[in-house]
Amino acid sequence: MESYGFEAIGTQWQVSTDVPVDTAAREAVAGLVAQYDAAFSRFRPDSALAPLARSGGTAVLPGYSAALLQLFDRLETLTQGKLNPLVGGSLEQLGYGPGYRLRPQGSPSAAPSWGSAASWRAAGPPDTVALTLDQPGTVDVGAAGKGQLVDLVWQLLTTRGYAAVVVDAGSDMRHSGQMGLRVALEHPYDAGAAIGVVELKDRALCASAANRRSWGNGLHHVLDASTGQPVDAVAATWVLAGDAMTADGLATALFLTDPALLAAEFSFDYVRMFSDGRAQFSDAMAGVLFS
Repeated sequence: MESYGFEAIGTQWQVSTDVPVDTAAREAVAGLVAQYDAAFSRFRPDSALAPLARSGGTAVLPGYSAALLQLFDRLETLTQGKLNPLVGGSLEQLGYGPGYRLRPQGSPSAAPSWGSAASWRAAGPPDTVALTLDQPGTVDVGAAGKGQLVDLVWQLLTTRGYAAVVVDAGSDMRHSGQMGLRVALEHPYDAGAAIGVVELKDRALCASAANRRSWGNGLHHVLDASTGQPVDAVAATWVLAGDAMTADGLATALFLTDPALLAAEFSFDYVRMFSDGRAQFSDAMAGVLFS
């Protein structure tokens, strides 16, 4: 496999393919990543979503946003409001916002209801989506957005004829090809250790861990949007699914709700590790954990 790397949306990316990625494809990947960041970043004052935080109203987003917003609709319902893209304001209240103050600005605050405050629809010009908030709100797509961008990069390369492709954006990966890939599940309390190894082939693997973005005692990026409080019962999750957007969203949702509720609507395999060291996993993952 041939590989090249780049940094984007706050993480290091590695793209591996059966033959070297040509210049035109690399430029197309860079353009896609730049478009995604310009649309969704809550750290940029010029992003498409930025005006919604100041005054509400309507933002025009790329057409692929529909799949992401539809997933958020489903996950907000399944988690009873605990997973909610309007959690961005709650994150900023705790210090995780533009400028990276990393100091709480006050007590935790619950996010507005996504189902009540937000609506979206296909819009013109063609292949765009209009997202409307009836009040100011900071949208954060981090629960599934990086996974969607992994999918979009993977799709761009596979449609250009690359047969074996691995797109790895930190904890989110998508694989295709004849040869599988063995991936270690990083221990959330020891980056140099693993709790198991999973075989990844023609699927996506996404992980989420409270220690990945933490900036103070008990402060990290996985919040219960209904309270604005960081989740403390679960330390890390891993999800295998058919695409990275779904795997990423479910990895976040597993911090917030019972896997059985998610399994009623989604097909996936998972491991979640609790803060006390216990592990819960789907039947297909029983053999991947170290004893």
